[in-house]
Amino acid sequence: METLIIFFSLLVGVAAALATIAVWTPRKTSVRAAAVVVTALFVPLAYLSVQDLLSKPKPMKHEWFKRHVDEAVLLGVSLDENKAIYLWLRLDDSLEPRFYVMPWRTQLAEKLQNLIDEAIKESATVTIKNPFSAKSFDNLGDLNVNIVPPASPPLKKPPPPAQIFNPRERDLRGA
Repeated sequence: METLIIFFSLLVGVAAALATIAVWTPRKTSVRAAAVVVTALFVPLAYLSVQDLLSKPKPMKHEWFKRHVDEAVLLGVSLDENKAIYLWLRLDDSLEPRFYVMPWRTQLAEKLQNLIDEAIKESATVTIKNPFSAKSFDNLGDLNVNIVPPASPPLKKPPPPAQIFNPRERDLRGA
């Protein structure tokens, strides 16, 4: 969300700069007034279009800022047969998930479905190595997907040491 504010601020700055140039050029007053009105209409339209992008999945090929990610946890998959594969990913131990879309690949869809079924049976996590690598898209969209088993539970406490039981004592607790 922070990057949205930064990009929108830059967009407003560019629009203001263009409006300033248009106002100070030697043109008729009506042309300069029209430039100010167009700029005033541009800002809310730009905001609405940027806000609308927040709910849309991002194509994995267009991920530029997080391209360096080595591993992503697969949180969910939605398959739109013969159209697209939608992925919810958690990148680099970040708490917020990200929504991505890939072109439909039957082989990848089957692989993801089988791995997710297997991970559910084992209570495991599915991870993707280098999710934004160019090789992932050149190789028919095949991703390096792995199942990470859950952490092993802690070991049982060792049994208590042997105690001496004396039948002559009235106190059966041994104290």
